[in-house]
Amino acid sequence: MLLVNAKARRGDMPLDGILDRLRAGGLDVTVEPFSALPELARDITRLREQADCIIICGGDGTVSSGAMAVMESGLPMGILPMGTANDLARTLGLPMDIMQATDVIVKGYQRRIDLGSVNGHAFFNVASIGLSTQLAQGLRPELKKRWGRLGYAIAAARVLYKARPFTAWIREKGEMVKVKTFQIAVGNGRHYGGGNVVEASAAIDDGFLDLYSLEMRNVWKLALLLRSFRSGTHGAWNEVRTARCVQFDVTTRTPQPVNTDGEIVTSTPASFLVHPEAIAVYAPEGTDD
Repeated sequence: MLLVNAKARRGDMPLDGILDRLRAGGLDVTVEPFSALPELARDITRLREQADCIIICGGDGTVSSGAMAVMESGLPMGILPMGTANDLARTLGLPMDIMQATDVIVKGYQRRIDLGSVNGHAFFNVASIGLSTQLAQGLRPELKKRWGRLGYAIAAARVLYKARPFTAWIREKGEMVKVKTFQIAVGNGRHYGGGNVVEASAAIDDGFLDLYSLEMRNVWKLALLLRSFRSGTHGAWNEVRTARCVQFDVTTRTPQPVNTDGEIVTSTPASFLVHPEAIAVYAPEGTDD
């Protein structure tokens, strides 16, 4: 079952070459287009008895929107990265070239990966409160469609100009800490935000979530941290709180929206959980070493 998000950045590309390559690899393909993310999970649930595997064409938000339904189906999942950032594909070592990513599915190698959830909503990369949520709200579809990853930089500049810290309480292993922060992010995978690294040692199959909280006085100090975010070493800065656990609970003075892989799906209070080895995905051999 091939599910196509026509609204993804590359969602309008012709499918003929993809279908030819899948069929040449022995797959009998049924194409199921959708235009709204809630349709994706409903289509998977409705059609899962007719399929042996599920292939999702789209970006990170699209793939995460179908994750719970994929997990419940027990079927393996293939990913054709047609979004803007494609951070899950990056984490899995998938080629960004669509035809090469199709070949990965045809070869059939599977690895099991963890799934994160917040208030019952799935995420593969990162769920966050604060700056990233404001960025997701300001990153209009037409901006992503026209400028691609540069669109993130344009929207980020607007967000930073207006950014203000908020008060939150983080519970981990029964201990509660009060923080004043610009952002709390909880990562399940390794990459997010177009290639940033959640934490240097993070992996999408390690059975843990990695949290960081940005507790600097001046948000513009983030400019000094940019290089460390690319390598996942931001935890070395005094202004960045980090933690690793299987569950985090976050509350705020007033409800704050929560962004999962680029989509606003819920709000605080938020309970973040990891589901170890929840889904089998097609990936290049050796990427789980």
